[in-house]
Amino acid sequence: MLLEDLRKKMLASFDSLLKDFGGLRTGRASVTILDNIMVEAYGNMVPIQQVGTVSAPEARLLTVQVWDASLIKATELAIRNAPIGLSPMVDGSLIRIAIPDLSEERRKEICKLAGKYAEQAKVAVRNIRRDGMDHIKRQEKSKEITEDEHKKTADEIQKLTDEFVKKIDNALESKEKDIMKV
Repeated sequence: MLLEDLRKKMLASFDSLLKDFGGLRTGRASVTILDNIMVEAYGNMVPIQQVGTVSAPEARLLTVQVWDASLIKATELAIRNAPIGLSPMVDGSLIRIAIPDLSEERRKEICKLAGKYAEQAKVAVRNIRRDGMDHIKRQEKSKEITEDEHKKTADEIQKLTDEFVKKIDNALESKEKDIMKV
């Protein structure tokens, strides 16, 4: 039961990393680039997907069809101020976002950011491992499990941790290749 819970938590950390990676530009239009953008709407900050439809009609173009005309300016401003280096253009209720080619320097910056995201995911996985190890230490102290069971479970937790760290490293390597691809 403990290992299943730890696996679920580690998988959630990995999924969060993949979501973060989706928000990084690679030079091609992808609707996930705008996933982390929050728009001020009706006094609240909401995800851009809640104010309009985001689509990628062409390889180098994103569009946001804003549903409420009063939110067009706020949506444009949110995109413009996001740290992704895009310049939106308003065309009626449609916001067009041309995806420019990335410079070598910008690609390297994005790779650094991807590395930072991966490191945060590894820290999360290691924290989950630590919590699992603390749990089995408490179980052994309270005589719920034997020393042998403690050692066996600790080894399984470490294997699980190694598996997810490797997944994170592989995802980072793949994302870096995608970003550096010209």
